[in-house]
Amino acid sequence: MGSLLGTATAVDAFLGDDALLEAMVATEVALLRAAERAALVPAGCGDALASAVREHPVDPATLADGTTAAGNPVPALVKALLAVVPEQVRPWVHHGATSQDVLDTALMLLAARACDTTLADLDAACAAASAQADRHRDTLQVGRTLGQQAVPTTFGVTAAGWALGLHAARLALRRVRHDGLAVQLGGAAGTLGVYGAAGPAVVAGLAEELGLAAPAAPWHTERSRVRDLAAALGSVVAAAGKVATDVVALSATEVGEVSEGGGEGHGGSSAMPHKRNPVTSVLVRGAALRAPGLVGTLYAASLQEHQRAVGGWHAEWQPLLELLSLAGGAAARTAEILSGLRVDAARMAATLDGARPAVMAEQLSTALKPRVGRGEAQRLVAAALVAGAEDDVVAHLVRSGTGLSEAEIRTALDPRSTTAACAGIVDRTLRVVADARP
Repeated sequence: MGSLLGTATAVDAFLGDDALLEAMVATEVALLRAAERAALVPAGCGDALASAVREHPVDPATLADGTTAAGNPVPALVKALLAVVPEQVRPWVHHGATSQDVLDTALMLLAARACDTTLADLDAACAAASAQADRHRDTLQVGRTLGQQAVPTTFGVTAAGWALGLHAARLALRRVRHDGLAVQLGGAAGTLGVYGAAGPAVVAGLAEELGLAAPAAPWHTERSRVRDLAAALGSVVAAAGKVATDVVALSATEVGEVSEGGGEGHGGSSAMPHKRNPVTSVLVRGAALRAPGLVGTLYAASLQEHQRAVGGWHAEWQPLLELLSLAGGAAARTAEILSGLRVDAARMAATLDGARPAVMAEQLSTALKPRVGRGEAQRLVAAALVAGAEDDVVAHLVRSGTGLSEAEIRTALDPRSTTAACAGIVDRTLRVVADARP
């Protein structure tokens, strides 16, 4: 879905016209087999249809005109299937189903396949973020708030935050994958009318054949499943986008604390030979900027009237496929970014040293507050920092009669005096992320 633009990923193999056609045919075959199990159609119909399609594959291009005429591809597909199956099977093809049953189920089947790949990549991304957090639990770094240097942190805590965000997205997507992706079967108006009392058994059989969930009721215009999937996919792209945003910011020439891995030519510029751009992160950020609009479209499209929608259902198809592609690409690229990320601990240390003593202002104020009160502590620290270098700050505070000794002041100026909890944050994060249960 964008190979020339560099946005194609592994999940796209599950999302194109060929994949959708295969999923619709698989749904029709599974429906016949489920109906056979319920003794509603003659035995062997499902196998006969599967065999006929293998011998006479349907060309997606031949369905295009029919899709335009009917408003969806299923009527043209059914016509194509009727043309190739044995005569005795024709009365039973598409038995009891409506077009939306087949297309919704096929889209859920594509979503399941795409989500499985995306979840594997999320596992890899979580593992890579956790490894970075563990490796750099004690690597000091300047924390930045509102774009400015704030207080010391560790790169381990930064990576731990990435891991937690990716983990939360993974859990949400896993829940939807296992519980929310269900077959659709209701017939013309969601009553399972043609199947009679055997309707629930046919639904259960269809779900078992395709490896999807069996819903309690048809969901033709009750679109919470699509909304939940959209929200989970949006969370995947947003969590990946957070990682990419930080990597881009930390890769800036003026910062230079991390850089993407990659072989020769990675991040090259057509005009500036010296450039090594964080291009993989840029692609993830691009996906993260597109995804909210798609999620919003899918939410808006769920306002569907009566038993079958006028336009709302049709509005879902392309945004859903695009969102599946974006989430799959973002997960795969984030795993790539994190597994190959180059961390310049020396540059981080140098940046922190250059930011001292100002970045220790909060810790100094905290040490002074019990002696002189909050307001006076902040005033004294602000005045001391004007002095400039750390030794000058220490001398200024000693002369100010704060009651703190030089040793106590220097302890407060040590970045490690304010990062003592960081290793524990990393440890707790690693335990949480290691538990991948939904």
